Amino acid sequence: MAFDLDALNRDIGHDPVAITEFALSLDNKAICTTNFRPFEAVILHLVTRVRPDIPVVWMDSGYNTPATYRFAEELTKRLDLNLTIYHPRRSRAHRESVEGSTPQIDDPRHAAFTEEVKLEPFRRALAETAPDVWFTALRAEDTAERSRMQPLSRNADGLLKVAPVLNWTAKQMYQYLQQHDLPNNFDYFDPTKVEDKRECGLHLQH
Repeated sequence: MAFDLDALNRDIGHDPVAITEFALSLDNKAICTTNFRPFEAVILHLVTRVRPDIPVVWMDSGYNTPATYRFAEELTKRLDLNLTIYHPRRSRAHRESVEGSTPQIDDPRHAAFTEEVKLEPFRRALAETAPDVWFTALRAEDTAERSRMQPLSRNADGLLKVAPVLNWTAKQMYQYLQQHDLPNNFDYFDPTKVEDKRECGLHLQH
């Protein structure tokens, strides 16, 4: 089905519900990725309201906080998520026994660490799920790179990338959580990014 992404971004780009309903009306195979960071309940609630059984994919690096794991359990049960978890091929204990603790972002080994715990599992997830549509909770406020993205776009492989809340502020995200009585998680840390405004590379590659 052919459609004008520029026109859609102009007409519905600031309406997360309309974007979600449009993308799921295409009747294509869709997935939603999550990392259970702050405000993730918004995207998960948006997509499951329209398609309750949409596959939800989590690349669990093994380095999440205890609070994040508890939040993931709570939200999975609350929204009855059709969740599949992708782990690195080596466990955290295995990797650290061989290579030591997590390298800092200025360490030359950090790129290989990011590849192992996040990028390779994501490529594996894409290969196994083979989606036509990919929902993500990217927001323009997050990084300079994301501020230049569009809510609806196609990546180099032709995958329709859908970011319904791209143009929402943290205040709007909070209001949505309050409106729908959804939980949140602020005790979150991503060792592949370390800094809040830094990209890990996943959304730059895909």
